[in-house]
Order: sequence, then C-alpha cells, then structure tokens
Amino acid sequence: MASPSPTPRPAALIGWRLLALLYDLWPVVALWMLASAIFTFAYTFSGHDSHENIPPFSLLQWLLWLVCWLIGAGYAVLSWRRGGQTLGMRPWRLQVTAADGTAPDWRTLLVRYAVGSASLLLAGLGFWWAWFDRDRLTWHDRASGTRMVRLPKRAK
Repeated sequence: MASPSPTPRPAALIGWRLLALLYDLWPVVALWMLASAIFTFAYTFSGHDSHENIPPFSLLQWLLWLVCWLIGAGYAVLSWRRGGQTLGMRPWRLQVTAADGTAPDWRTLLVRYAVGSASLLLAGLGFWWAWFDRDRLTWHDRASGTRMVRLPKRAK
C-alpha cells in the first residue's frame, strides 16, 4: 500500500508581503504628514517661533509618534476588517483571514497590528520567520491566529 503524498508546505509570501507593505507605505505616510502638520501648527500657534521644530524626545514629539502609530493601526485594521485587504494587498491578491477562513474580529486584528509593528521594529524578524516556520506563518500570524492567503486570479 502506497503512503499518501505529503501535503506541500504553503508559500511564505514574504516577497508579496513586502511589496504590499511598500505600497501601503504611501497612503500612511500621507496621513502621517497631515498629522505632523496639525501638530506643527498647534505648536506654532501655542506661542513658539514659527521656525522652531517640535523638540526631539519631548512629550509632544512622543505624542506625535503615538498618533502616527495609531493612524497606521486605523488604516490597517479598518482595511482588514472591511474586506481583509489594504490598498497594498489588492494588486497582489493578498488577504488576511482567521485560521478557519472567516473574517477576523477587531481584537484579533489589533493583536496582529501590534505584533507586526514589533516585528518591523526588530528589522522584520517576525516576517523572515515565515521561511522557517512549519506552516509558513509570521509572528503576527501566529500571535493573532490569522493567515495571509493569496487569492486566485479572477476569471476574465
């Protein structure tokens, strides 16, 4: 009796994920610039010299970083919740799903974003991990119980 053939390992999708991240960088940077302009105007109109920048490592600067991180979270989590895809994921037919194939809930997506952010801060280590993981999952896939899948091409 012949043994069944082993199930092939899923693709790590690292290249597609990085392309989607690069594509998503542009709308997020535009939103960050808008937030920075608002902070700068508020800083200037609170009595500071108009040629003076917000001091590095000041409370206001840390608040701006937090706002930018939250803007990124809003962009990603709302996009994933609305259809499983950000703008950058659409051209490469990537989609975030729960492990069972359904749409992930809000908490799951927030965990995914938080762990993905930590992974990026660690030089993308959590992304590269997918090459070694038995199921080709990144840290944020594992931590949140989500999966990144590549959708088939649409029939014309």
